[in-house]
Amino acid sequence: MEVFAIKAAQLILSLSILVILHELGHFIPAKLFGVRVEKFYLFFDPYFSLFKFKKGETEYGVGWLPLGGYVKLSGMIDESMDKEQMSKPAEEWEFRAKPAWQRLIVMLGGVTVNVILGIIIYSGILYTWGESYIAAKDAEYGVTVAASAKEVGFKDGDKIISLNGNPVPSNYTYAQITKDLLFSDVVQHVKVENGGETRTVDVPGDFDQLVMANGERGIFGERIPFIADTILPNSGAETAGVQKGDKFVAVDGNPAEYFDQFVEAVQAKKDQDIQLTINREGELVTIPVHVSETGKIGVGNKSPLDYFNITQREYSLGEAIPAGFNMAVNTVVGYVQQFKLIFTKEGASQIGGFGSIGGMFPSVWNWQMFWQLTALLSMILAFMNVLPIPALDGGHVMFLIYEMVSGRKPGEKFLEYAQMAGMFFLLGLMIYANGNDIFKLFK
Repeated sequence: MEVFAIKAAQLILSLSILVILHELGHFIPAKLFGVRVEKFYLFFDPYFSLFKFKKGETEYGVGWLPLGGYVKLSGMIDESMDKEQMSKPAEEWEFRAKPAWQRLIVMLGGVTVNVILGIIIYSGILYTWGESYIAAKDAEYGVTVAASAKEVGFKDGDKIISLNGNPVPSNYTYAQITKDLLFSDVVQHVKVENGGETRTVDVPGDFDQLVMANGERGIFGERIPFIADTILPNSGAETAGVQKGDKFVAVDGNPAEYFDQFVEAVQAKKDQDIQLTINREGELVTIPVHVSETGKIGVGNKSPLDYFNITQREYSLGEAIPAGFNMAVNTVVGYVQQFKLIFTKEGASQIGGFGSIGGMFPSVWNWQMFWQLTALLSMILAFMNVLPIPALDGGHVMFLIYEMVSGRKPGEKFLEYAQMAGMFFLLGLMIYANGNDIFKLFK
């Protein structure tokens, strides 16, 4: 319950920051152009609000439904569907009375703020914490491999040497290699080394569909040995005499020197006794250990950071800003590459709602991860809002561009019906996404 509360708090704070700043992106240019802003709300307020006050012509408040937020502009067809106001002649302070170029700036304001915010956050992260990563060349024990990758020929312990004949760059990570494999529509020829032998794995162009069908979020993870660091009290390991510093070698005579091998071996021996072979100060020792009903013996591994050479780069403010800009651009490019997957059966099944988003946040409060995810969500919000779907900013922009090019303004009835269609579409998508989360939870 505590973990859920921490994740939920981070999600709500992140969304609140993003929504308020996004709506300010509409609010500020609207006020500058003399448009009357009737409401400014964090979250939606059907029937009632949690908190509100009025200052000048604008009502500010917090709604009870945390699905976004809004500013209500006089004389604009939006989610409020205020048909009574729209049936009257346009007043000079109304949105519809302003020139098309001013209305376009108002509608693009939210997206613009999200992009700028993403760049600022990424730059701040690099300036404050720098950048640390494990280069693929430094993953000396190879990788653990997801089921989909095993299906195409990868094996646990593989080290990727080259992609399509090109050596893996020295600063490349397995996360970057994963992107190269997932977002290519052609066969990728991957040269790997394992146990002193090399071979070539041919990754098909539809590999991304296989990963989606298996519901996997990653395909490679840096492999690590298993050296006892923490022994839990009253556990099978403590009873058997396992000591800190013991290096695990085998389970019932089968190799289990790596953490993934050990976990797989003991999970198959729930509530049973095993013969555990360990290396203690250079001497091999075999001891009997009882595995719990949950498939554990009560030993904590050393930190993964103890096994690798971690590349750390520090940034000055002058270096952090362009690097933050590049991170923001790469985030959008990566998201656009992934976006095409939702139009497939496998991709659609992986669409998630607030549960999936909340699950991305760590179970303990971590400011670096919080800002990293907030920047990611800011860039995603910018991209999603600029899509030409009625009821989104992009839908309004699409009609405004049509007006500016053709010189003809779409009819208000047409805009009303388009707004309603867009709202129904988005509502259906939201129900589907959150329904997917509930289905996965019970599954």
